[in-house]
Amino acid sequence: MTVADELTPETPEESEEPIKKRKNGLYPGVSDELEESMKSGWADTELHDLEPIAQAAETAARRAALSARFPGERLVIPSGNLKTRSNDTEYPFRASVEYAYLTGNQTEDGVLVLEPTASGGHTATLYLLPRSDRENGEFWLSGQGELWVGRRHSLTESEKLYGIPVSDVRELADALREGSGPVRVVRGYDAGIEAALTDKVTAERDEELRVFLSEARLVKDAFEIAELQKAVDSTVRGFEDVVKVLDKAEATSERYIEGTFFLRARVEGNDVGYGTIAAAGPHACTLHWVRNDGAVRSGELLLLDAGVETHTYYTADVTRTLPINGRFSEIQKKIYDAVYDAQEAGIAAVQPGSKYRDFHDAAQRVLAARLVEWGLVEGPVERVLELGLQRRWTLHGTGHMLGMDVHDCAAARVESYVDGVLEAGMVLTVEPGLYFQADDLTVPEEYRGIGVRIEDDILVTQEGNRNLSSGLPRQSDEVEAWMARLKG
Repeated sequence: MTVADELTPETPEESEEPIKKRKNGLYPGVSDELEESMKSGWADTELHDLEPIAQAAETAARRAALSARFPGERLVIPSGNLKTRSNDTEYPFRASVEYAYLTGNQTEDGVLVLEPTASGGHTATLYLLPRSDRENGEFWLSGQGELWVGRRHSLTESEKLYGIPVSDVRELADALREGSGPVRVVRGYDAGIEAALTDKVTAERDEELRVFLSEARLVKDAFEIAELQKAVDSTVRGFEDVVKVLDKAEATSERYIEGTFFLRARVEGNDVGYGTIAAAGPHACTLHWVRNDGAVRSGELLLLDAGVETHTYYTADVTRTLPINGRFSEIQKKIYDAVYDAQEAGIAAVQPGSKYRDFHDAAQRVLAARLVEWGLVEGPVERVLELGLQRRWTLHGTGHMLGMDVHDCAAARVESYVDGVLEAGMVLTVEPGLYFQADDLTVPEEYRGIGVRIEDDILVTQEGNRNLSSGLPRQSDEVEAWMARLKG
């Protein structure tokens, strides 16, 4: 990897200073002749025929709803900054969900500001970094300059794309310091912006803003639903990719599975929506197994929990538990079918007007009944559920909201989320599981080391629900037939 020999300061004040030299750069400096050469001879690359992003109407409506909720207050929503991975390399940037939801923009250091107007409502301004400066050499000397990391949109181009007035973000911190009146900021993304507002905000008021933006995402609009379906469709193809190369995974490790799915995610989307869980054998009993460095053995199960994230940040979240050799053993099928029946009960309970908890309760009841039937826990079922005894082997809740975060709307109030009521447009996962740890002496030896989870992404509709991930088979015999077909 090549590294820039020089660094340029980012603030206007600092940009008047000489460009700082990298400590171990190979060039001693920049000659006057080279400096002048680099300032000229470049074609005009301004883009003039840009169209608004696909979700521009939706982001405008979301900003309008936010404006109506907090009249008379300045609202500040940052995208976030680059985070160092090691030394002078950074993690891939992902804008804050709140910012991306309201703007569609995904660049670092951006800030959306809603300024209250005297006549009511707000004026929105998007603050972004302009194109890197050619006059002071930033574009070729800075590690974040255009010739190093790629071209940024000009402020004019960004106005066309996002349908919002755009200004230079480097001037924002001072303006916020000098501003007066009530203000709220989404915390945790931009320390510089927060510092500029430190004497103007309170944690309680800022939390109200974060909660509102989380709850606003509970019901998805048509654009969001289409993006989630796109994410799921790519995820289905990613699962098919994995089945086709299970023999190569057996020769290597779980990482072959992870890498195979990641290829699909990067080709068709932005990334994976979360760390892929490629858990073979007893690793399937570890709920968030993301090391993915274990062996893949014929005769054992593979629990693959993975999702493609679209270019607009909407992610799928799908799990299938697959027999690595293509056929379930008798005990594997017994456990798998119990989880399938629980999921069927859970999906059936996803209806508009139903309590959010209903699908969880329905799935847990089926699992508890099977555990009693198998003699693993003493009944009756009501006693098991009341005491939560099934949780030794089920461990987790049966689902969660899904959207721009894999665990979407996490800051919503309990009464609006888990104690709330399902509405058309909500998208949630239904994912019951049974996990018999390899060292669990309370179950027969044949159960030990078997983990099964089945997870689908369910859209609540006016009539009931729609399984967005129905393109992947779920019944045990259908899974076997599907795998045989893919393997040829």
